[in-house]
Amino acid sequence: HYGSIILPARVSTPTDKASVEGSVGVISTWIIAALRNTHCFTIEDLNHEIRKKLQEFNERPFTKKPGSRISAFEEEEKFALNPLPLAPYKMSVWKKAKVQLNYHVSVESMFYSAPYEYIQQNIDIRMTENLIELYFNSMRIATHKRLHGKFGQYSTVRDHMPDNHKMYVDHTPESSIEWGETVGSSTVKVVQYLLDHYQNEKQALKSIMSLKSFGKKYSKEEIESACSTALSLASSPSVKSIQTILKNNKQKKAANQSNTESTSTQTHGFTRGASYFGGK
Repeated sequence: HYGSIILPARVSTPTDKASVEGSVGVISTWIIAALRNTHCFTIEDLNHEIRKKLQEFNERPFTKKPGSRISAFEEEEKFALNPLPLAPYKMSVWKKAKVQLNYHVSVESMFYSAPYEYIQQNIDIRMTENLIELYFNSMRIATHKRLHGKFGQYSTVRDHMPDNHKMYVDHTPESSIEWGETVGSSTVKVVQYLLDHYQNEKQALKSIMSLKSFGKKYSKEEIESACSTALSLASSPSVKSIQTILKNNKQKKAANQSNTESTSTQTHGFTRGASYFGGK
């Protein structure tokens, strides 16, 4: 976080520790011992007294060379320091978890999404007070604002979903009407009828999703024609009736095409003629 590291002293190497232990002894003498008879009733008062003694200690002249600790810092060390990070360091807790089949991981009874490609993979989770970060092989794959309050909440990023889940989430009354408009006016009327006459909006959207799925087998013109026929035959069109009309129309079209090919074969078939049979 601070762009620096701590190098601990080597084991069984007293020469590595001389400077550190010498400073500890000096601080104990000039600050801790000097304040042994001072009575402070708050941590703020104690810090104030310590800062006064620390300033005196840093401004105290060296005994064997000119200057003081504060002047040595200003002249020899300050220029090499980096600025502090903009954000303060935050304590974090790490844990491991497996991405569930619903592409979420559980963190203290809350659920956070990961890209669906990592389903059933073991990942590392970094938890801070306000943030949840997911890592796979030391690479961050997701970040979430930490959830608080009632257990069982979900934090789901749309980009983490498979395509079929995105389609389900994006399926709303508004998007259904927009889809109907791309097909035709009769389809819009059927969609609007389903939205208006179902007591439960989810049931209506489920029926409209089924109507949309017909686009995998039938063209927009065929769906629009079937919706127009369903509206003319009944005041309450249903997806089932539209499906039946689509099937019947396709069968009729196939039968007509077969009859046309049969007629074409008979009309243009090769005729041997009387001469083939020796006729005069």
